[in-house]
Amino acid sequence: MIERDGAIMVTGCVTTGEAVAQQALCHELGVIYMSGLTHGNDTTGKDKRRYGFRHFFQGYMSGVAIAPLLAEEYGRERRAYHLTADYNWGWTQEESIMNATEALGWETVRAVRTPLGLGDYSQYLTPVLNSGADVLILNHYGHDMVNSLPQAVQFGMRERMANGKQFEIVVPMFSELMAVGAGDAVKGIIGTQNWNWQLEDDGSKAFTKSYGAEYGVPPSQSAHTGYVQTLLYADAVERAGTFYPPEVIKALEDFEFDGMGNGPTLYRGSDHQCFKEVLVVRGNEAPTSRFDVLDVVGKTPREEVMYDPAIFGGELGPYEPNQC
Repeated sequence: MIERDGAIMVTGCVTTGEAVAQQALCHELGVIYMSGLTHGNDTTGKDKRRYGFRHFFQGYMSGVAIAPLLAEEYGRERRAYHLTADYNWGWTQEESIMNATEALGWETVRAVRTPLGLGDYSQYLTPVLNSGADVLILNHYGHDMVNSLPQAVQFGMRERMANGKQFEIVVPMFSELMAVGAGDAVKGIIGTQNWNWQLEDDGSKAFTKSYGAEYGVPPSQSAHTGYVQTLLYADAVERAGTFYPPEVIKALEDFEFDGMGNGPTLYRGSDHQCFKEVLVVRGNEAPTSRFDVLDVVGKTPREEVMYDPAIFGGELGPYEPNQC
C-alpha cells in the first residue's frame, strides 16, 4: 500500500506480532502507523517506534486492573495454572497477569504454551485437573479462546472443587466477538476490555448510535479502536497544519483528549501508549440479546494503570524519516 498507493498513514492489525512487524516497516519507510488490536506489552515497549502509536490498552494494564476484583471474588490464597498462546502477545500477557496475581498471594502452579490455531485443547486441559490448581487462566485470544474456554467448561472445571474452593476460570483479555463465539461458557467469566458499547458517556453513545444505524449491530472494541485511531490521526494533521510525519508525530505526543469513551486520555510521548480507564468485565449471566454478552463491573482509573516506560525498554528512534 505504501509503495503502490502512496499511503501516508497505515492503521490496523489483529495481533501483536502483526503490529510489531507493520510498525517497524512503517517506521523504516517514514509512514505513521496507528496500530489496531494489539494488546502485547512489546508494541509500545521493547519494540516501540517513533512512527507507531497505540490507543488500545496492553497486558500490564489488564493485570493491574483485574487483580483487585480477582482478590475480592476468589480470595488471596489461590493456585493458578496458565495456558498461554505461544507468541509475543501470549508471553507478555502471561507475564503481566502472573505478576499481578502473585502480588495478590496467588501461587503459579504451571504455565504451558499452546500452539496458535489449535482446535482441540484436551491434551492441555487434562493435566490441569490433576495439577493441584484451583484457577485456570486462559491467556488466549480470538478463536483460541473461543475453542479453549468452552472445552474447559465441558471438562467440568467450573463444577469442580479443588483445595476446598470452587474451581474458577479467568480470561484476562476479552472482546465482544470472543464472548459471542464462546456462547454460554462465557457467563460469569471475569476479564478486561479496552472499551464497551454499553458505556454511558456521550462519545460512546454517539458512536454506538451511528455505527448501529450504519451496520445494524453495536460496535465492537475493534471497530472502536480503528475509528478512534483514524480520527486521532486526522485531528493531529489538522492541529499540525501539515501531513509531514515528524510534525504530526509531535502533535500526537503528550496529547491529552477526552470524548472517546474511556475518560480523560493521554497519548504519552515517551512510548506512544495511550493511558485511560481500563474496563473490568464479566460474562453476562442473563443476556437480553446476542450483543449483551459482557457486563462492565469495574473501571480502573488511568493513574492506576500507568507505569514507568523504562520497565519495558526499547527506543523510539528519530523523527526525520531519512534518519530511520
